[in-house]
Order: sequence, then structure tokens, then C-alpha cells
Amino acid sequence: MALKPPPASSEAVRNTMLANRSTDTGPEKAVRRMLRGAGHPGYRLHWRIDDDEGRYVCRPDIAYPGRKLAIFVHGCFWHRCPRCALELPKSNVDYWSEKFERNVQRDLAKEAALLDLGWEVRTIWECDIERGTGKVLGSV
Repeated sequence: MALKPPPASSEAVRNTMLANRSTDTGPEKAVRRMLRGAGHPGYRLHWRIDDDEGRYVCRPDIAYPGRKLAIFVHGCFWHRCPRCALELPKSNVDYWSEKFERNVQRDLAKEAALLDLGWEVRTIWECDIERGTGKVLGSV
């Protein structure tokens, strides 16, 4: 059973959390600019992918349906980047531990389901974009 989100510790924290977006994030926009700049237009945003029986699987951040390529752009904090190894928030540790574990498990399940359907899956981490890592896109 998922824990109920704790109340915000202040109005400033509440406003910051409300400002977090799930789509059209800065890292997503940066990856889309890179894709267009590298000559890879024609992607679809949040394209619904269903399995062979028509059951919903997921909506990757960026998809090339014809090529069966799904790209996820993950924020290091929310998706728990293995390289950044960010600390948990200091308050409400139980809630945040469970929340982040659910996020990671959901990400793994989505990737496994897409691979089972024959899709290629790429995950681009926010830190790779910020560091300007040259091979962020790889061979898209």
C-alpha cells in the first residue's frame, strides 16, 4: 500500500513541488532539440504503446513508432540516477524511500514490457544532458 504524501513543510516547498512537471520538462526539450539538430525529426511525444492484445503498456517521453524506438528522459532525482546517487530528503524518509522505489520499479517494468514487444529502449539521464556528454543520443 502506497503511503500518503506528507504535507508540505512550508508554502515555498508546496509551490516548488507543484511546479514540477511530468511532461515538457527542460531535459525533454533539450533532447528534442538535439534530435532535430542531429537530423532525427519525426518523433512522437508520449506516444501510447499497447501490447499485442491492445492493453496499455506505457507512453515513452519520445517515440519513433515506425522504428520501434522508445526514449525515456529521466530526471536524476525522481528516477534515482545510479551515477548521481542522490541522497533521500531528510524529512519523511519512509515516504520518499517507498516513492522512489516505486518509480524505479515502474521504470524497469516499462522497459521490460517494451523489450518484450520488440522495441529498442534508450534512457537519457538529466545529468548526461547537463554535463554535455557527447554521446547522449548514441546512434538514434
